[in-house]
Amino acid sequence: MKRNRYLISTAMLLGIVTTGVAQQQAPTASGNANLEFIDPTIGSVGLILEPTRPAMYLPNSMVRVFPSRKDQLDDQIGYFPLTIASHRQQSLFGFIPVSGELTSDNWQRGLTYDQEAVKPYAYKVYLEDVDTLQFSPSERSGYFSVGFSGNKPHFLRLSVLNNNGELHTQGKRVISGKETFNGMSAFFYAELNADIISTEYRGDKKQHMFVALGNKSQRVDVRYGVSFISVEKAKANLQREINVWNIKPVRDRAYEAWQRVIGGINVKGGTEAQKRVFYTSLYRSYERMVDINEYGQYYSAYDHKVHNSGSPFYVDNWLWDTYIALEPLQTLLNPDAQVHKINSYIAMYEQSGWMPSFAVAHGDMPCMTGNHAAAWIADAWFKGVRGFDLAKAYEGLKKNSLQATLLPWRNGPATSLDSFYNKHGYMPALKPGEKETVKEVHDFERRQAVAVTLENSYDDWCIAQLAKAAGHPEDVPLFLKRAANYKNVFRADKGFMWPKDAEGKWIEPFDPKFSGGQGGRDYFTENNAYTYNWDVKHDLQGLFELMGGRAKAEEKLDNLFRENLGRSKYQLWYTFPDATGLVGQFVMGNEPSFHIPYLYNYTGAPWKTQKRIRMLLDTWYTDNLFGIPGDEDGGGMTAYVVFSMMGFCPVTPGIPVYNIGSPVFEEISIKLANGKTFTVSAPGSSGTNKYIQSAMLNGQTLNKPWFTHDELMQGGVLKLVMGEQPNKQWGADEKASPVSAIGN
Repeated sequence: MKRNRYLISTAMLLGIVTTGVAQQQAPTASGNANLEFIDPTIGSVGLILEPTRPAMYLPNSMVRVFPSRKDQLDDQIGYFPLTIASHRQQSLFGFIPVSGELTSDNWQRGLTYDQEAVKPYAYKVYLEDVDTLQFSPSERSGYFSVGFSGNKPHFLRLSVLNNNGELHTQGKRVISGKETFNGMSAFFYAELNADIISTEYRGDKKQHMFVALGNKSQRVDVRYGVSFISVEKAKANLQREINVWNIKPVRDRAYEAWQRVIGGINVKGGTEAQKRVFYTSLYRSYERMVDINEYGQYYSAYDHKVHNSGSPFYVDNWLWDTYIALEPLQTLLNPDAQVHKINSYIAMYEQSGWMPSFAVAHGDMPCMTGNHAAAWIADAWFKGVRGFDLAKAYEGLKKNSLQATLLPWRNGPATSLDSFYNKHGYMPALKPGEKETVKEVHDFERRQAVAVTLENSYDDWCIAQLAKAAGHPEDVPLFLKRAANYKNVFRADKGFMWPKDAEGKWIEPFDPKFSGGQGGRDYFTENNAYTYNWDVKHDLQGLFELMGGRAKAEEKLDNLFRENLGRSKYQLWYTFPDATGLVGQFVMGNEPSFHIPYLYNYTGAPWKTQKRIRMLLDTWYTDNLFGIPGDEDGGGMTAYVVFSMMGFCPVTPGIPVYNIGSPVFEEISIKLANGKTFTVSAPGSSGTNKYIQSAMLNGQTLNKPWFTHDELMQGGVLKLVMGEQPNKQWGADEKASPVSAIGN
């Protein structure tokens, strides 16, 4: 998800992880070397959009901390949030040490820094005028250790960042605070190992605070807990997790938590740079969702109540971005956690009356388009994930499809446009220049008429797949009919998905490359018709037939990667700033494109998938500051990198099948939750030897470019013989196409 929507205006700067500093941070106990390949600064310069953040957190945990800076070129840190509310959303409570005479400038100025070392479990930096600062995270708490030097006044500066809250001291060694954001509250409780000499506030509401610590050189440690319930709960969270005055045990525990998940996938071969890209991508795939259950209680913004529960309650999921690769990856690696995440969505539905879209901490943030909880839950179910109430989940998905509005950036009761959709099978578009008359349409996001039709066609297909298992076989025909709605916006004489007005007439004039206004939002979502031509994941056979058959579809795929822009890059990116990572009209930097290179497997030319995937990975995903071509979206993009570098990837969540690409490494071993190991063995695989000559799965010849989730979960070895030239016969038979795995 790309546009600046309620985003904090911060970005990341280069973390220079020198060998000496990194060695100081690493735990002394021997651990999995995979962790040392993680470089959180990869992608910390946005090509056009948002950069990544070098963030410290435990896998899927509540506290996430990073140095807040306005962009990569900024040589100053403004503050460290004690946590964030959501990926790329509100930061909560700013913290930074300050030295020198207290002036009005010190209330807001950043600190110049150097010698920054960043790992997921530990952070260290030299702050000019102060000295060193270190940080390590726990689940709901964190630990700062600040080294002050010089005979000058030393302070800690704390701030409420969302302009509504208060900060307080309690005695000589405790600070607490509260701030509200988007209708809910956050709290923290912090303890110091040094006395507070005095306190000075800025403003009447005690939203900004300096606590003076004296003039001597000293190390001041700050351990703190956070909560969405109360200060008392924040204190209890801290006491539960951190009860020492030493950062090393906190760091070691964080290291062990990361070692458990990063050690789950081991690779051999490849370059050092490719290992950095792979393991950094895997680290980013564990930022979200986050468990906000605070040892038996959680606050839900979906009914504004505190609930007693012994189960995790997960929030922070941008499903438009994450259903494609992140959730399938987590289903593969952590199926038990997926049960809790889906149960959290079901609880949100029961509490609010609607199945959420973007389930963030402060409630549903219904960004983007689609009912993609259907795709996520169907994918988990058909991959064998159990332990959630499918009937209740189905009830919510069905209600959202038939009774909620399908309009972008809305959730709630249906509108007149939804009535039209239900009757006619497509979202009507406005003619160029026609004024919007439906008040519920978002002023900026517009109708996105074609994208709404396509994405809900797919989601309704997923609901149809779940209907029988949920005990409602009578619903299958209805949702299969709705799943075919995509055909209503394909214009056969032009060969493109095309907007249609309320009278059933094709919109004219219309340019598949450039029409639709900013981000194409009159008709599409952040992309043009060249991308959305392929957004029919559930019925590729039907799509190919509309295009004139498999051969014609393959020609269109080839042309997608070759078609010129038709205008200057300046004009293109002014209108389509999300169209980053371009190869012809193909957009590597935006999630709706992810499955497209794998579609050659469906047309009988898997060697083209192998060629394209390796080119795209090598070009756009590198181990430097520019190493991510679009908004990373908290794992939405990097999970795709993990899959593709391993050599396989899902195309249609809801169908338990993985498409084979071209593995970057010579061997990849995945430790599965059931105790088995699945290995992709591709001896000699390289940038040159990228083509599959033949394949065997557990000793049996494999002549198709896909395998099932069940086959993967049984463990064993997928053996690929690689070569410099394509074997155009392997996987080319029509019966070998993954389309044969699609049921209804």
